[in-house]
Amino acid sequence: MTARFYYPGPMIPGQIITLPTNTGHHATRVLRLKQGDKVILFNGEGGEFSGSIHHLDKSASTVILSEFHAIERESPLSISLIQAVCSNEKMDWIIQKSVELGVNCIQPVTANRSVVRLSEERANKRVLHWQQVIIAACEQCGRNRIPKLYPLLTLSDWFNQEFESKRNNIENQSIYKLLLSLTANRRLSKFSLPNIDTPLSLLVGPEGGFTTEEEKAAHAMGFVPICLGQRTLRTETAALTAIATMQALWGDY
Repeated sequence: MTARFYYPGPMIPGQIITLPTNTGHHATRVLRLKQGDKVILFNGEGGEFSGSIHHLDKSASTVILSEFHAIERESPLSISLIQAVCSNEKMDWIIQKSVELGVNCIQPVTANRSVVRLSEERANKRVLHWQQVIIAACEQCGRNRIPKLYPLLTLSDWFNQEFESKRNNIENQSIYKLLLSLTANRRLSKFSLPNIDTPLSLLVGPEGGFTTEEEKAAHAMGFVPICLGQRTLRTETAALTAIATMQALWGDY
């Protein structure tokens, strides 16, 4: 399998580019690539470039680009995941796998029962880390567009932000809003997506679930409670199960 790398900049055929330090280190020290080996580069704006390793040394790794390919591997669904933060390993897993499953954007939030509490400094560091998880997932799964990651907010602040957007008509397209809830009895299979272009928002709680007050606030924002069967799923299982089910019902599975 040809190695794929994200390069954050414009590219044209015939160009020789220098890989970012971390990427070059991964290419040489982890993947053990050598001069002449084929690679694929993408910058997140769509499509990808074929190329080959041009030069390798301890200070820099360069790639010569050969051809642009207008390849897209995006799902026809536009899925936004609003995920309550959980432990580091679980959150990394959710972000990595949701990108592989085709989400378009991820909004991390803190809820009343969130076990993880982050200071502003730690939150900013975690967001930077999650951005790298997203990029690595795109490199692995073949996506050529980088899903949007929003700054960490409290759930109430995110609700207020959404309310202001709606009031100011910033979002003029109807959104299918779904809330995973232990008290719900309606399943995804009972829903019919009005149109494949209809954006989907999925709201998932922390390890202990949302409080009754948080669920009421979600209902007021237009979220419809759904369940994923009779068993209680962990938050990292629930999010990915719901996204995979959406893709199976309405997307590209």
